[in-house]
Amino acid sequence: MSKITSVHTSISENKYRSKITAGVHMLIADEPVNEGGLDLGPTPIQLLAGSLGSCTTITLRMYADRKGWPLQGADVNVTIDRTTTQASIQRNIRLHGPLDETQRARLMQVADACPVHKMLSATIAITTVEQF
Repeated sequence: MSKITSVHTSISENKYRSKITAGVHMLIADEPVNEGGLDLGPTPIQLLAGSLGSCTTITLRMYADRKGWPLQGADVNVTIDRTTTQASIQRNIRLHGPLDETQRARLMQVADACPVHKMLSATIAITTVEQF
């Protein structure tokens, strides 16, 4: 089943400040000053890390709520280590609440089922088309 998500991004002459529009929401991406940007927002790589982290916490919350488990919260730290030819992602998860070991183990499995994790773990085809 296909789910299509579309986001519009634009840039002008304002250094590397990039405006991201997703439905009614607007975000700014930028590069740090030492990279020539104005540091007005997270970098694209930080946004990618944030996408994985937020998808993970949302997935954990949904699952725990459906099961009626006492998940009081979850913290996720995502680190992306990249070179020009490859990248590795480390995701550290801290679960809060009086969960038993079986619940904790299951939630760690569920984390790998978040849609962004699945997408980043799969083969991704990117098609670039110039529009006039």
